[in-house]
Amino acid sequence: MNDDVVDVAMREPAPPQRATARFMLPRPHAWIALGFGSGLSPWAPGTVGTLWGWLAFIVLDFWLTDRQWAGVLAGSLLVGWWACTRTARDLRTADPGAIVWDEVVAFWAVLWLITPTGLAGQAVAFVLFRFFDAVKPGPVRWADRRFKTAAGTAPGWRAGFGILFDDLVAALCTLLTIALWKVLSSWM
Repeated sequence: MNDDVVDVAMREPAPPQRATARFMLPRPHAWIALGFGSGLSPWAPGTVGTLWGWLAFIVLDFWLTDRQWAGVLAGSLLVGWWACTRTARDLRTADPGAIVWDEVVAFWAVLWLITPTGLAGQAVAFVLFRFFDAVKPGPVRWADRRFKTAAGTAPGWRAGFGILFDDLVAALCTLLTIALWKVLSSWM
């Protein structure tokens, strides 16, 4: 056997790639997964992505009906699953911090379901969502671990779904907390 021939199975996996504007520009799926660049923030990309999602919601909500929002959310989840999976593969990382589409879509769902509410109510929802997403208590931690891939394994569709899933659980926890607060405050 020639020493120049390397058995494919023996090759070390390529190291993870860093998400940058240069990485994102030629890849339409990365534009989506990286929240149109908001995930490239060097500080708290998940928070910056959620803020971008909040601003995008405020702008889009002027034109979208509830039925259209339902369609946008469903489409954003499906397209996001594809975009997050492809981008994670390209970055060679199971759940890169720069991927923020999961925060965007999950927070859109929260805002859509609590609307109509004022800026203060939206800010409370933002803080709660960021808490559940960052701290990952109980069910969010379970959801985050449920679809993780083994180290050195290329991220597949399962991992791509997992990127979205834990944020959807964080959104559900946010909504349950708001609902519980409303019920308790109505009793007082």
